Amino acid sequence: MNLAFSPEELAFRDEVRAFIAQRLPDDIRRKVQAGDPLVKDDYARWHRILFERGWAAPNWPQRYGGTGWNAVQRHIFSEEIAHGWALRMLPFGLQMVAPVIIEFGNDEQRARYLPTILSGEEFWCQGYSEPGAGSDLAALATRAERRDDAYVINGTKTWITAAQWADWIFVLARTDPQAKKQEGISFILADMRTPGISVRPIETIDGGSEINEVHFENVEVPVANLVGREGEGWTYAKFLLEHERTGTAGIALCRQYLDALRELLVRERIDEPRLNERIARVEIELDALAFTELRTLAAESAGTRPGPESSILKIKGTEIQQAISELALDALGPYAERHLAPKYFNYRKTSIYAGSNEIQKNIIAKRILKL
Repeated sequence: MNLAFSPEELAFRDEVRAFIAQRLPDDIRRKVQAGDPLVKDDYARWHRILFERGWAAPNWPQRYGGTGWNAVQRHIFSEEIAHGWALRMLPFGLQMVAPVIIEFGNDEQRARYLPTILSGEEFWCQGYSEPGAGSDLAALATRAERRDDAYVINGTKTWITAAQWADWIFVLARTDPQAKKQEGISFILADMRTPGISVRPIETIDGGSEINEVHFENVEVPVANLVGREGEGWTYAKFLLEHERTGTAGIALCRQYLDALRELLVRERIDEPRLNERIARVEIELDALAFTELRTLAAESAGTRPGPESSILKIKGTEIQQAISELALDALGPYAERHLAPKYFNYRKTSIYAGSNEIQKNIIAKRILKL
């Protein structure tokens, strides 16, 4: 997408592009470009480099360490991260729990958690989904019973990305079993080293091990780790999911994958008109989605929190990601490179996580179309 950037914005783009070219470790770039598995150290090193430059948290308020960038600058940064084959930072600390702590936490929690999230000293994971509560998250069964100055947590969370690396987890747990489904849930922070927490890896269809089950057995967590008010966790969860869904569109990365697909077709001497038409159709949808993202970022920069519009970004972004993976597989068929088929299978998840696309359509129908 060709935006009419101002001279200042072009200078900013050049600054970001040069920084990534000079500072991104070559081994990380090669892994991202090849689609190879990343390890915790890859994320930690790149996070540290961005933190030292002051660019780790573009979406945070400046007073807490954010960049102060406007919507176009954030868009440019995202585009250049993808253009340079830099890895996208894990969102659980920077883009999910931090905004919740900033918005609903107290001063002690902000002082304790935000600096180590910003610096990358502590990794986080998300304790939302359960074996019987995925898209119907309000059906969660994990309990947090208050005993004096602690909550005792029992239950199981599943599909937890990066739990094997995490130092902390933010947990949705039921603190009032007598209340209505959404009204008895609280948002609690737990140290992953607490006795009673165990992690069991889940192998994904592509052979990866990025997700896990996390079990809580009589896990004692200080009451001070409750964010906001008891029983209002559903409100904070929805706030967090709006931030998550805005980030799942992956527009810049999709653009980079499209460019890589074109290079692949040239290299393999594949010239199929129908395939080219499909690529053009995806590119048009991607440009339209990019403008939608810019409007959302502009509203956020003006102080408006992401709303149901984030569901539009989530639906179309994940559909485009899946379409590109299908295009790459269809282009080469049985001659597909070793990482194309696993990526195709892995991308089936994108329309399910962060709230399935069917749920997102319900949100759009109710909150935007007023149906």
